[in-house]
Amino acid sequence: MDRIWAPWRIDYIVGGEREPGCIFCTKPASDNDDANLIVHRAEGAFTMMNKFPYNNGHVLVSPYRHAPDICALKPEENSLMLQEVCRAIQVIRDVMKAEGFNIGINLGAVAGAGIEEHVHYHIVPRWNGDTNIMPVLADVKIIPEHLVSTCRKLRDGFNRLFPESSREVKK
Repeated sequence: MDRIWAPWRIDYIVGGEREPGCIFCTKPASDNDDANLIVHRAEGAFTMMNKFPYNNGHVLVSPYRHAPDICALKPEENSLMLQEVCRAIQVIRDVMKAEGFNIGINLGAVAGAGIEEHVHYHIVPRWNGDTNIMPVLADVKIIPEHLVSTCRKLRDGFNRLFPESSREVKK
């Protein structure tokens, strides 16, 4: 029998304790983007790895300002966040050769929002044939690359493709 090692998923599976505070506020305020899996900082919004990804390269784009949904943001804040979404798509296409994407916002717990108090986009890269029998038979999703490795690759891609939009990333 083959074993799949993905220890970071257990906290999500068993419903472990949530980190204190809002991760979309505390993590960008911290001085350690590597530990917080922040990929890119831009004006008005930032990109970070999803700690519990659906696929390799699953990132979250969030405004810096704490707001529960896009309707609570100013038009310029929505614009800056959408610009960061577009940059993330371009970087993931370039770095990971993604062939498609699932992109969305879950507003409210009943819509699937794990963190409903701070709006954020999910960007999930997809590839032709990226589904297999594991999720169907074993309820297991295989993530073949460690989050930190993917974070570094994507950060390098942002810095290469969008140096003018990058704000200081704290290591």
